Amino acid sequence: MPIRSMANSMQPTTVEPVKWKEILSKPEPKPLVKSGALEQAAMQASATYRPNFWAKLFKLESRQRAALIAKIATAATEDERLFQAQFEEWKAQHSDWSEERDIALRILDGDRQAKLDAIEAFESFEEITHLGSSIQMIVHEGGVLEAKLAIHGSHVVPTEIKSLLKSGKLSTKAMPAGRFNELHQDYVCSCALRVGRELLAILPDDLVIVTAMDNVLNSSTGHMEDQPILSVAFSRATVEGLNLEAIDPSNAMKNFVHNMSFKKGAGFSAVTSLDALGFARVGA
Repeated sequence: MPIRSMANSMQPTTVEPVKWKEILSKPEPKPLVKSGALEQAAMQASATYRPNFWAKLFKLESRQRAALIAKIATAATEDERLFQAQFEEWKAQHSDWSEERDIALRILDGDRQAKLDAIEAFESFEEITHLGSSIQMIVHEGGVLEAKLAIHGSHVVPTEIKSLLKSGKLSTKAMPAGRFNELHQDYVCSCALRVGRELLAILPDDLVIVTAMDNVLNSSTGHMEDQPILSVAFSRATVEGLNLEAIDPSNAMKNFVHNMSFKKGAGFSAVTSLDALGFARVGA
């Protein structure tokens, strides 16, 4: 997949929000009542049986009455089988209703663990993990959720440019450092925006923090280490006001409180993560 397409795939045009209050107001599945409809029909057929001319002529009345009585037991067995099948379906529906109601109550009450449970249940980030990134969710004191996104950009962003020559041969050249860095920045910002939007769709929170980590130089040790390269606070009101089909993901970060140090020639430098407690105090 071309890197630009890959970055665009991190920005779905629509993300349906979870309506927790509607989930909470869903009525409980009504308990089943045994109808015994088949047995009743069989009993009615037996009770109203009247032998016809041919039954009387060939002395079939006793046999036919016995057959109708036998059908009553068969019908009762079938009624029970159908009821048990419907009951199993009802149990599954009731279990789903109960679980959804429980997590909705906890979510709307601000339960920290419920946020993590909901994110896990929706499995919204499989596409990102397939591209080599992993996500760790943290709910800080004060309830602000932070997603720590391990990017592994060097494994995802191509380091070569391939083109087809007129001769039909495939040409491979090293990608210029500046171009690689720009693509890396777009990919990082696209992933962060995707994660932020998904989290705001799942949770009723007004703000979430996404911190992207990658392997960059630690100037104090001289070693390459996984460090924050982007930390951004996505507010619901601002995200909902973006034209996501037209934005540049890197430029879009200007709309949010964020820490990012990037130069085209050098790429990313390490930054400090945003203070989640500070945002919790502002929202209190």
